[in-house]
Amino acid sequence: MSDAPMTDAPVPVVPMPVLQIKGLSIRLPGGGDRAHAVENVSFDVGAGEITCVVGESGSGKSVTAFSVMGLLPKLLKPVAGQILLEGEDVLAATPQRLRALRGDRMGMVFQEPMTALNPVLTIGDQIEEVLRIHTELDAAERRAKVLGIMAAMRLPDPERIHASYPHQISGGQRQRVMIAAALVLDPALLIADEPTTALDVTTQAQILRLIKELQGRRGTGVLFITHDFGVVAEIADKVVVMEKGFVVEQGQAAQVLTNPQHPYTRMLIGAVPSLKPARRKAVTGPIALEAVGLGKTYSSKSLFKKEQVVHAARDVDIKIHRGETVGIVGESGSGKTTVARCIARLMPPTRGAILVPDIDIAMLPERRLRAYRRKIQVVFQDPYRSLNPRRTVGDSIIEGPCNFGLKPADAIARARDLMALVGLQPSALDRYPHQFSGGQRQRVAIARALAMEPEILIADEAVSALDVSVQKQVLALLADVQERFNLAILFITHDLRVAAQICDRIVVMEKGLIVEQGATAQVFSDPAHAYTRALIDAAPGREFGTGEP
Repeated sequence: MSDAPMTDAPVPVVPMPVLQIKGLSIRLPGGGDRAHAVENVSFDVGAGEITCVVGESGSGKSVTAFSVMGLLPKLLKPVAGQILLEGEDVLAATPQRLRALRGDRMGMVFQEPMTALNPVLTIGDQIEEVLRIHTELDAAERRAKVLGIMAAMRLPDPERIHASYPHQISGGQRQRVMIAAALVLDPALLIADEPTTALDVTTQAQILRLIKELQGRRGTGVLFITHDFGVVAEIADKVVVMEKGFVVEQGQAAQVLTNPQHPYTRMLIGAVPSLKPARRKAVTGPIALEAVGLGKTYSSKSLFKKEQVVHAARDVDIKIHRGETVGIVGESGSGKTTVARCIARLMPPTRGAILVPDIDIAMLPERRLRAYRRKIQVVFQDPYRSLNPRRTVGDSIIEGPCNFGLKPADAIARARDLMALVGLQPSALDRYPHQFSGGQRQRVAIARALAMEPEILIADEAVSALDVSVQKQVLALLADVQERFNLAILFITHDLRVAAQICDRIVVMEKGLIVEQGATAQVFSDPAHAYTRALIDAAPGREFGTGEP
């Protein structure tokens, strides 16, 4: 037996998590497909830690985030559990106490800053409002603090942006402003609800670096809601996976991403497209469409300002064969959507030719375009906005064919066949858009476009707002209908993973110009232009993804 004196080893002090969610259940109104929006949800967010909550739409991830902030709609009632913010139960707090906690101890960044920011107040006024409510700083001190947090957000020319209105700055800058407002009081918890979903890859990379940097420097706990596993792979310390209101798996990010245990987690990860494109044979069918020297210029005049001219697109040459998918990628403002809308003749180009296949429709008057409208159809990003909410989806699908002379009975028969083709029940033709999920509405939009029996399909960010699992289904559907109908597809996207898997050729646009184009595998493996390399390098979680289309 040793004679060495016994000493009590110090017990390491484990700091209290910034956020503790314990057994949270939130009841849904009656008549839904389940009783609870979330049920028995438990997880923590530590100081200086980023916890990503992932899952499909309807999984309960945003409901959980909104419950922490006390922003749930009145129809949703927490019926069990606790939400402890630095030990204080948010669910038991009075409205006055919740107001004090928001901004002071917790802040939130929403998905769409343009709807969260007040369009009639300057950026400086909106950030300063938090300081007016929660501090006793005078006007000069508030202004100095606002300019300081804007500089910390890497916003260019803080003085100018301080005096600007939301519409006068870019989407990425608006998102930085939202983060500045959320962090100006150094809260313990930052909640970010899909803050990078609609951003270009380069802007997204900047925002993610910013959040990671601030979280490390300030010791802020971050609850990050997302459906993008590339983002999760890039920034997460811990991952919480939710399905239909339940937490089905959680753990350290490396463990969950590389060795998922639950079938649902494995399904989500398996649906993530890879940045490594599959090898494709060159499509050599007849040319369906060719744009030659296409350009679009906007000009504005006023009594007090010199005429301003913006070249949205210049000297664009694109060729698409039947059976081929050509993708246009680039940041916001690159001109990709402008080119697509000109090709569809939703707007007239300023110059150039659009050959379909030998007739130039670029400058045709509207009355002569009717014959070509059915040849070119568009699937937009948000089907809820492009489908009439007051009409059944059946009426929306048959409208075009009937306008071009098809008998209603034949149009309905075609609509029933197309609903089955896109994976929906033909009996659902009598339902309205709001009675479908987002992925189902996009299938309806595809069916409506196909009802016109087009030769060219333009997909403008058609899958960017969808969950990875639904996105995979819609991409497979597009590939299937392309093969069935020998369609030429022009695919507009800012998601390089999607472009890598679905496109035969890639066109890269920057500031209205094509800077590079070629076979997808060639462009991704050996990009020739610095801008293309910057886009690929900015993609979050570059090594993550299965590569399955």
